[in-house]
Amino acid sequence: MRTLVGEIVNKEGEKAELMGWVAVRRDHGKIIFIDLRDRSGICQLVFIGKDKELYEKASQLRSEWVIRVVGQVNKRPENLVNPNLATGKQEVLVEELEVLNEAETPAFDLATDGYEISEEVRMEYRYLDLRRERLQRNLRMRSRGLKLIMDFLNERGFIYVETPILGKSTPEGARDYLVPSRLHQGKFYALPQSPQQYKQLLMVAGLERYFQIARCFRDEDTRGDRQPEFTQLDLEMSFTNEEEVMRLIEEMLVYLAENLVPEKKLAQKPFPRMTHKEAMEKYNSDKPDLRKSELGIMNNELGFVWITDFPLLEYSETEKKLVATHHPFTHPKEEDIEKLDSDPKSVRARAYDIVLNGFEIGGGSIRIHKPDLQEKMFEVLGLSKEKTEADFGHLLKAFRHGAPPHGGIALGLDRLFAILSGEPNIREVTAFPKTGDGRDLLMNAPSEASKEQLKELNIEIRKKKKD
Repeated sequence: MRTLVGEIVNKEGEKAELMGWVAVRRDHGKIIFIDLRDRSGICQLVFIGKDKELYEKASQLRSEWVIRVVGQVNKRPENLVNPNLATGKQEVLVEELEVLNEAETPAFDLATDGYEISEEVRMEYRYLDLRRERLQRNLRMRSRGLKLIMDFLNERGFIYVETPILGKSTPEGARDYLVPSRLHQGKFYALPQSPQQYKQLLMVAGLERYFQIARCFRDEDTRGDRQPEFTQLDLEMSFTNEEEVMRLIEEMLVYLAENLVPEKKLAQKPFPRMTHKEAMEKYNSDKPDLRKSELGIMNNELGFVWITDFPLLEYSETEKKLVATHHPFTHPKEEDIEKLDSDPKSVRARAYDIVLNGFEIGGGSIRIHKPDLQEKMFEVLGLSKEKTEADFGHLLKAFRHGAPPHGGIALGLDRLFAILSGEPNIREVTAFPKTGDGRDLLMNAPSEASKEQLKELNIEIRKKKKD
């Protein structure tokens, strides 16, 4: 039966069967040392020249070969203990060696943290890049964090519901990824920018407390640290208000930080709050960094802050019209509703963002649940009745069947885990990220479709004419 490398600390004097990758081989003439790596850590294997056949076999081993060994777990001599390894007081004197698979020389050194390697090379050989200790640690931390979040919400009566990936394209903000339908030619699905409308429909359905670890897709231009697909914690509650949502999320984030990264300290608790107007006047930003120390990163500070009372609408220079600051389902402040016609730019939203160390990690709002107010919102945004019915008729129809007051939030988990891991980039906490310009160099995507595939979809690709 296989023993994990990390388990040999409890097996001194016993035989153990280990399997993993050759991390390092050191040949000292009459003795060969191999650092064996598996998911639990690294341990030292010892081959001595007494068994010539075994010794010769060990001399052929190279970096990243996959091997199986059987040997005696011994205590290392005091002067040879490695304090940097959890297994540094033990070693395995190998009696059997089997090469399970040879490996080509890696494209880069796996013993470093990897920051010095170009992004394109790392993404092309991501399966190698992920073998390094730092990225393994990040993904394990992310896995533990997701479990903590799910346990926290399950204990508070939330129901996990998976919503569709193939949905309807609606004008909500970013550009959609479109998926052509083979069975309904000329028509398209859209990948969800978020499960926003589905989670509101779940509130109409009476579930009252929903959450999901949701994959979301936005076809945006290259913008630094963003990815075309990302993961968010999506959450919605019925019969709620801003205070209840914010209190729940604050409690969850404190629970997450204290259990996942106890070495980090909260700059302030409870989290401070400020209006959008106050944040802009004091910090000239709606994402202020409120860590107490200028060296907050070195001091492992986590500076959370709530930003509230956003403008409901803003003027888009690109579209030359008013657009929703968050999305068109955000409820205006009750006292400002009457100004939707006379002074729409002054209307405040029942919206709230959660900011961490100068980065927005989540945003939410109380939603519109009455069909007449929702239709009014679409009218203010310049949508005709025909356009409203075509794009959002299904939602308005649902609201006429007894929609409860409801609200929620979505947290960007990639950014959250990057900050908690102390990483500068969300790609460092994502298993298979895209490059900054949206390419998957590992799979070589996006790629061209075959003529047969395009014919089935009744799609023709027109090549741009050269000038």
